[in-house]
Amino acid sequence: MPRIAVARFWFEGNSFTPGQTTLAEFAAREWVRGEEALARYRGTGTELGGLAAFLEANPGWTAEVILSGSAQPGGPLAPGLVPAWCEEVTARLRNRGFDAVYLSLHGAACAADDPAADLGILRAVRAACPDLPLGASFDMHANLPPEAASLLDCASAYRTHPHVDMAEAAGRVLAMLKGAVEGRLAPVVAIAKLPRVIHSFHMRSEAGPMAETWAEAAAAETGQVLDASPFGGFAWGDTPFAGPAMLVTADHDRAAAQAVADRLAASLDARIAAGRFRVSLPGPEEALRTALAAPGGTAALLDPADNPLSGGIADTPALLRTVLARAADVPAVFAFLHDPGTVAAAREAGLGARLTRPLGGRLTAMFGPPVTVTADVERLTDGRFVNQGPMERGAPVDLGPTAVLRAGAVRVIVTTRREAAIDPGFFALHGIDLGSVRLVVNKAKNHFRAAFSHRLSAIVECDCPGPAALDLRALPFRHVPAAWRLP
Repeated sequence: MPRIAVARFWFEGNSFTPGQTTLAEFAAREWVRGEEALARYRGTGTELGGLAAFLEANPGWTAEVILSGSAQPGGPLAPGLVPAWCEEVTARLRNRGFDAVYLSLHGAACAADDPAADLGILRAVRAACPDLPLGASFDMHANLPPEAASLLDCASAYRTHPHVDMAEAAGRVLAMLKGAVEGRLAPVVAIAKLPRVIHSFHMRSEAGPMAETWAEAAAAETGQVLDASPFGGFAWGDTPFAGPAMLVTADHDRAAAQAVADRLAASLDARIAAGRFRVSLPGPEEALRTALAAPGGTAALLDPADNPLSGGIADTPALLRTVLARAADVPAVFAFLHDPGTVAAAREAGLGARLTRPLGGRLTAMFGPPVTVTADVERLTDGRFVNQGPMERGAPVDLGPTAVLRAGAVRVIVTTRREAAIDPGFFALHGIDLGSVRLVVNKAKNHFRAAFSHRLSAIVECDCPGPAALDLRALPFRHVPAAWRLP
């Protein structure tokens, strides 16, 4: 009976986010093993949900989840965290008893002591199982090192942005591993890397230059080409391997895989050179006016620079200050601020109490000073809900205790933990019907669109100060090669 070893390390590191990401952030979100991991994610739109579906479809196969960890994107990983994960995973791999290894990786992890943490993971796992088929699934925002081609037998990446095909990405990798174990396939990997760093605003899969690239890659999956996966890279990950890449898995023929990867990379490079990934955004006041001028219904005003899924801290004050100063009488919801102290104060004061609190600017003053707000405590919750999807459908979320504060017509959601507000369950938990408000202000970017684009009259993005700010040239890159072209 074939047995697959499974390990997961899903983290996207923003090198310019203040503070470090520690084991506590993983423990709060996902740090599980064995049957607990499968039980938790069975039936969900996640990689482990895809693993559970594979096992159900292949009853002769079994799997052991050695260690599965994920944390919201954030500041660089604390030293020692990745080595500890590797030590546990590789110790189990060296004990043998497996026929293949599947890794679920984000691909843009960076640590305070290692700007290319995912490469260290791949090297360690390959050294522990040199003779086993090794496959990995990645986020398409991975900063992919070319060396990964020599460490992996097969791989695939998400093909949607927003990412609603995590389970399918896992399924593609597991199918290739199954073929390798059964002797039907001898998969090999080739990578073509572009010396560029680009923004992700125009990487959505419904239309635009990245959608065209995905379609071209899908058309290349013929004959010996088993998988063709474009990567856009993560612009705020300061690593020697930042930026776009093409990864191709082929049966037997590495030269054929490399030829396809080179051709697809050249095509993507032409789209980048033509300026199709360039972005300009209005400031917060102009963006607020545009959102309020949208047709009737609910409009969204987004702050990508403090988007938690780009490593934002959910603490920058610029957009909240603008909304309270310019639109305090507009029925609006502000999602969200990560502020455990304010949540604790609201809980102590109780429902209906009035508080005066400094909001935003709690972690650092580098993005602006706090906004002093007097507000009523409208709602308190335990912070737990299940994603309705489509992104990570069925996965549990724990925000820690939360509070809804009302200042005039504006409600501000404050949470104990930092989890992006991209799912309808987030708003339902807080008793908010978005159809009843004129404006939803969110620290979000592309992933918000998966569940909400069809519910809103307009989505307007603005350029504010934050860890994932628009102007990459203003950031103090240390590891991205100086010759690489920044937008």
